[in-house]
Amino acid sequence: HESEKRAMEGSEGNSDAVSPHPWQSYNTVYTTAKAGMEGVDKEKVQRVVYEMSKGSKYFQNEERKEAFIKQKIDNMRLQFSKLSHSDLSHYQKVAERRILELEASRDLSRIWLHVDMDAFYAAVETLSNPMLKGKPMAVGSMSMLSTANYEARKFGVRSAMPGFIARKLCPELILVPTDFKKYTHYSDLTRKVFQRYDPNFIAGSLDEAYLDITEVCRERNVKSEEIAQELRDSVHEETGLTCSAGVASNRLLAKVCSDINKPNGQYVLPNDRLAIMTFISSLPIRKIGGIGKVTEHILKEVFGINTCEQMLDKGSYLCALFSQSTADFFYSVGLGLGKTDSPQASFRKSISNERTFSATEDEVLLQKKLVELAEMLSTDMQKEGLHGRTLTLKLKTASFEVRNRAVTLQNYINSSEDILKHASKLLKAELPVSVRLIGLRVSQFNGDKSGATPDRTQKTITNFITSGEANRKKDSFSDVTDHDFISDIETDPSIDVGHTSQLDSRDPFDGNHSLDVNHQSCTLWKNDGAEKVQTSGNDAASSHHSACTEMLGSTSFQGQFEGENVNDGSNLLEEDRLNSCQETTMLWLNDYKCSLCGIELPPSFVEERLEHSDFHFAEKLQKEESSIRQTSIPIQSQDQKHRINRQSKSKKQKLSQREGRYTPIDYFFVKE
Repeated sequence: HESEKRAMEGSEGNSDAVSPHPWQSYNTVYTTAKAGMEGVDKEKVQRVVYEMSKGSKYFQNEERKEAFIKQKIDNMRLQFSKLSHSDLSHYQKVAERRILELEASRDLSRIWLHVDMDAFYAAVETLSNPMLKGKPMAVGSMSMLSTANYEARKFGVRSAMPGFIARKLCPELILVPTDFKKYTHYSDLTRKVFQRYDPNFIAGSLDEAYLDITEVCRERNVKSEEIAQELRDSVHEETGLTCSAGVASNRLLAKVCSDINKPNGQYVLPNDRLAIMTFISSLPIRKIGGIGKVTEHILKEVFGINTCEQMLDKGSYLCALFSQSTADFFYSVGLGLGKTDSPQASFRKSISNERTFSATEDEVLLQKKLVELAEMLSTDMQKEGLHGRTLTLKLKTASFEVRNRAVTLQNYINSSEDILKHASKLLKAELPVSVRLIGLRVSQFNGDKSGATPDRTQKTITNFITSGEANRKKDSFSDVTDHDFISDIETDPSIDVGHTSQLDSRDPFDGNHSLDVNHQSCTLWKNDGAEKVQTSGNDAASSHHSACTEMLGSTSFQGQFEGENVNDGSNLLEEDRLNSCQETTMLWLNDYKCSLCGIELPPSFVEERLEHSDFHFAEKLQKEESSIRQTSIPIQSQDQKHRINRQSKSKKQKLSQREGRYTPIDYFFVKE
């Protein structure tokens, strides 16, 4: 342990050395990680990207992210240096016990196949225009590429790379504009093939899917490699496109295997523990879905972890510096464990689409983009028979700042006209602004719960709202209808408008955003305007005045739109500044942990966070209502009173201690 700690401290000192070649430390996402880029000169790509983007908004954003990652690494190294020998011994025992528990859960009874289309968008375009065959080409524009064929990848060109940088790497590169209707058509053809082998296959995206082929292999008494070959042949016959496949005992390994013999190949990993452990022992951690650029950087720099097997060797360190859920994920990777169960039928909670383009302030062009998005979103919703109430507009500015505006409507909508009408209002509130991405999302569908229609006898929060005058005349709440309440506030059908602003410091290629390092922040909301307030350790004074959530006017408590991710591992949650607001409202401390119950939900779990916020809010209302009832209990007989006091003595003592901190519940529901 001591020798490893000294080695890490030594690497920390070396990290501050100034490199004569700055591009070598400019670790952008344009690495050689994708299939077909194995022989690419990585340093040349880094140098070109560095020179072409230096001084740009993108470059500045990358520098911010690099600074955040470095700060996180420094924090974790500091924590590591404070661990005593006894601490490490304790964490080693905890890690070993947890690894044994995870090993006991290993399931080798299922056979999973992951199929991935080869350079899908580019292959579809080549199929439509055979003149492109054998030439380096990419789908996209000079601002952004959606994909590149294997001829272009040899030059270092890849998806999500700006087209002007790709042209610098490959001057002969042919650019073809995107055509998503065409790609969706071919995707539907491939899915019809997948359904023959697994009617409940899991679509990962337009060009990939997971299939449980256990029953097919058993019923037909054939080996998994035969099924994989047959499926690939069927896809080629139906579409003229090639795909690659991976077969393993779980989905995590199957996805890794599908990338091994790309393009137009397959790899089968036997359902045998020894074979799996041998396979995983030398596997680079970046090959695992969920470990992206940021996580890879942290694991290498702090722990010296380069392969999956080392996850187990450094188990005590991972246990000491990460949450249990994150450590469990790393242990599972080291053991080659993944999900093997077929997910139960779930109901969609939201539907969205977004488009990236060259940054522009042209309001006419932005409106045109909005029209296209509204039509596509409406088509997708009508195809699935969905109607939603909450519409969210997402904007990414030229400086890579992400803004979200949301409106919750009185009626359910799914027509392009309705979507466009409300989306235009949200966009107008942000103008003028230079934008490089627009997205629309609809959620809160009718019959959200298991497809059932809402219970009309179920009261809503507006049933408990009284006017200020009525509240002064009587002690208890009187029921009012939703219609009465809405008409008192405004004639516009919108009930609640939310707005957030955040820096987009997530890496678009990093599959594990929960470990991204950005500003230290907590999410606070005003219901009238729904502002997000970010508190940063570097600007404590400016954020102190917003340390608690204000509840003004509006009655809609729609959830938060989480933005920046921080998980510095230090558990320094700025308690002094947050204690006052923790007692009255729920916060996502470091945008990761619930301040009330401690549960950890990554920012990507948007719907789960909304439900969790609603849970705590309902719990708060129930407690405060109970407090009010306690003060209005009629005088009872001495015997009955004595019995009640004895049964709830501890509960009353706890309530009396907090009584002074509570604001009466009617304070939040009085209409002026």
